[in-house]
Amino acid sequence: MPSHIMLSYQWDDQALVKKIYDRLKDDGLPVWLDIEGGVKGNINDSMAAGVEEAVVICPFMSPAYQASRSCKKELNYADSREVSIVPVMLTNNWEASEWLGLITAGLLWVDFRNAEKGEEHFEMCLSSLEEEIMFNVGHLLAVEEPQGAVVDQPEPSKPRLKKKPGRGFRHALSKRYIHDSGEIIEPTVSSRNRVELSEKAGEHCYWLEIKGNGCKYYRNVVTNRYLGFDPSRNQAHSEVSPSEREEWLMLVDQTDQSHQRAVIVKNKHSGMFLAVQNGHFTGLTSYNEDCKWFLE
Repeated sequence: MPSHIMLSYQWDDQALVKKIYDRLKDDGLPVWLDIEGGVKGNINDSMAAGVEEAVVICPFMSPAYQASRSCKKELNYADSREVSIVPVMLTNNWEASEWLGLITAGLLWVDFRNAEKGEEHFEMCLSSLEEEIMFNVGHLLAVEEPQGAVVDQPEPSKPRLKKKPGRGFRHALSKRYIHDSGEIIEPTVSSRNRVELSEKAGEHCYWLEIKGNGCKYYRNVVTNRYLGFDPSRNQAHSEVSPSEREEWLMLVDQTDQSHQRAVIVKNKHSGMFLAVQNGHFTGLTSYNEDCKWFLE
């Protein structure tokens, strides 16, 4: 049975990837790395076994990674086996293209572009990577208690990583969460529920991510209703069954420098960005800071 996280990288980035490997191991995650016992005997057999036993593979994307024949073989094999992929971006002002762009299209990458500027930046990037791994495959991983150094007065132990019930969306400026109220907007007109902004995160603020045809749907974990947006009313809502208004595109906000999981959420049907202005949802045709959300 698949059991580990596989780190796939080009040799130039070995030092950073080894540091990430060590930290993931310290936090109790089962990780596979070629230079840490992953390769035994024939290299091709070992790399194939690494992929076959992986529940998720993390490609550390850069121009050198894209140009590498070995990296291409690894990720193509993982893709052919339908292994979950959590991409990691290492390079500023660059986008994956060709075979790498094809495989990672539509996937939410984790931003490590400036991770080596300082330990604080690195820690935030690592936390984002762990969150994204747990969101995708947390239910398939055997997570151990985090390792800690033995000292005379130990610090409080870090809690074990756990898979959250879904994605939480916190607005970057207002700090409020997308919340399904469970209340019908207009009973005589439609069965739409009111989606509001909440100051506190709760169960109604978590949304399951469901892959659609060139889009994603977000179903509330409590009400089982799908997040939608009506541009004619400038109103967010939830529906029992998904339709065009409930189709979404979610992209990394590449302008963000906070090292948090910053995203842009765009309604596929209307082409509008989901934003918040003056405490209320609104749809914008072009991006500004009102469109930024943090995943939690």
